[in-house]
Formats: sequence, C-alpha cells, structure tokens
Amino acid sequence: MSPRITILLAGGITGALAVLLVKYGNPPNMGYCIACFLRDIAGSLGLHRAAAVQYLRPEIPGLVLGAFAASIFTREFKALGGSAALTRFVLGFFVMLGLLVFLGCPLRMILRMAGGDLNALVGLLGLVAGVVLGIVFLRRGFSLGRAFVQTKANGYIFLGIMVVFLIFLLVRPSFIFFSAEGPGSLRAPLAFALGAGIIVGFLAQRSRLCLVGGIRDFILFRDFYLLYGFLAILAVALAGNLILGNFKAGFAGQPIAHNDGLWNFLGMAMGGFGSVLLGGCPLRQLVSASEGNTDSAVTVLGFLLGAAFAHNFGLAASPKGVPAGGQVAVVLGLVVVSLIAFFSCRTGVSKQEVIAGEGDRGSN
Repeated sequence: MSPRITILLAGGITGALAVLLVKYGNPPNMGYCIACFLRDIAGSLGLHRAAAVQYLRPEIPGLVLGAFAASIFTREFKALGGSAALTRFVLGFFVMLGLLVFLGCPLRMILRMAGGDLNALVGLLGLVAGVVLGIVFLRRGFSLGRAFVQTKANGYIFLGIMVVFLIFLLVRPSFIFFSAEGPGSLRAPLAFALGAGIIVGFLAQRSRLCLVGGIRDFILFRDFYLLYGFLAILAVALAGNLILGNFKAGFAGQPIAHNDGLWNFLGMAMGGFGSVLLGGCPLRQLVSASEGNTDSAVTVLGFLLGAAFAHNFGLAASPKGVPAGGQVAVVLGLVVVSLIAFFSCRTGVSKQEVIAGEGDRGSN
C-alpha cells in the first residue's frame, strides 16, 4: 500500500470514528481531542478539581496500546531518551495552556471545523502562525539535541502507566474522580471508546499523522503527505456530521467553544509554536511515547501538569470566554517558549537534521 493511501485511510477512519464517538456519547465536536482528554484524565486523577471535566478517558490508553502494537508489529519500537527532557516538559506545559485557551488540540480543531465551528478557522490561522514562528527558529539552528538508546525497560514504563489507567477505569477506586455533569459526564461506551482509541493509535503510528508536522513540512519542503491525513479527517467528519444533522455553521453558540477571536488565534499559535519545537503535536507525542521514546513521555507528563495548572488556577477558557489569567498565561507562554527557542539555537544544523530530531523519533 502506498504511503499516500495509508495516510488517507488513517485520516478517513479517524474522522469516521470521531463522528461515531460523538453519536454514541462523547461531547459534541469532541469525538477525539488529545488536549481535552488529557485534561479530563488529569481531573480524574485528582490533579485538578474542576468537577465538570473529570473522566479517565479510555481513548488515550487505547491510542497508546494501538500505537505500541503497531510499533512492535513493524519492529519500530525502540527505547530512546536523554534529549532535553526538562525543556520538553516545560514546552509541553505551555503547549497545553495554549490549547486549553483555544479549547482543543489540532485534531479537535479540524473536528470543530467539520462541525461548522468557524472559530476553528481562526484557530487554524493561529496554528499556521505558530508553526511559521517555529520554522524561523528551525532555520536558525534550533535543536533539543540527540536522543540516545536506553534499556528496553525504560520504553515500557509509559505503556505500563496507561495500563494502570485502564485498571483504574475498570475498578473505579475511591481516589479516582468521575464527572456527574458537564463535558466529563458525556462519554461513549467504554468498549467502543477503547476500541476506537486502539484503531486510531495503530493508524497514527503507521501513517505518522500530525497536523503541525504537515504544515511544517509543506512550508519547508512543499511536502503534502501529512496534510492529506487531516484533509481526509475533515472531509469524512464533515460528511458524517451532515448525514447525522450535527453540522451548524457559525461563530456563536458552538459546543464547548468561545468566539473570542484574538485568544482563539493566540492560544493555538502558542500550541503550534511549541509543538514545532517539540517535533510534533500532542497526538504525535503520544504515539512517539508509545514507540519507546521517553522524552515524548516526559512531554505528555508536561501536558498533564499544564492541564491541571490551567484548571486549578482558572486559566482555561470556557464557552463564556477566556479569563484574564488565561490571557496572561498565553502571553507569558509565548515569551517563555520564544526564549527557549532562542537559547536552543546552534549553528551548523541542517533543516533535515532538525526535522529528524537527530535520532529522536519524537519528531516526524
């Protein structure tokens, strides 16, 4: 099967599953959102106490299991790490803050567009701006250094954490929280959500699905490969929403979204900027961690802490808008990420070396 067909199938199936997840219980325009689901998991673990967004979403452990299975099947699993892990943690933290001001990751941005949410188009412009800003630093020699081979046991730790999450979901111990109302209470049946996650993880690993990487590769190399996947997600999810009557075009009244254009733009710009420096969007980071990359696993922990911080300190947006604290966090985050990018530049690094991550498969 050609790579183009592979990524078109991956995108199309992901789009179809996202629509079905909403049909069977997930929040509207949120069939699959890495940022939102990690936020819900953080709440379920008690890392934040926003009662409306607490659920140990099975789609995330499912994605990890699917990507892990694909990497074992293709013999691509390899324990790697040691590439500026703390810097990646901080970048992951600020990426999550930006995404929770926008209210969604790049994948949910596409799904919101497929549902008619025109605010997501503003987010797309912000994402492109953030990627362009990141490319400026890539061209200046930005690099987080080389990842090194580690013992195989290190590569299995992240998988083990996700298996524990699944056990918690099944057993429901008293220290795990579940929303009784709000987005966290809207959930597809566990078996279906877990199965959808496994399928998306498997396909994302095989196709290297990543919207941030797609925009980056198009600008740098005029390479459309990764963008085909997200165009397929958009087309199939749009068709599904039209068939099911879930399409509603406009800015106002969109589900779990706000129409503050400036902060939709800036929130997603920060998400795109940080993701370029990390080598991929949150979806790609989860897949890379599933392949044994411990630096990507640390990045995911940064996402979780960012989500907890955003809700504990009232920084995350809501359908009512973006709080003042969230606006300050985005501006501060853009400054911090810019400083990290500036001081991580070095001479003598080719674009291909930076994109490849010098052996770090957290990149595309």
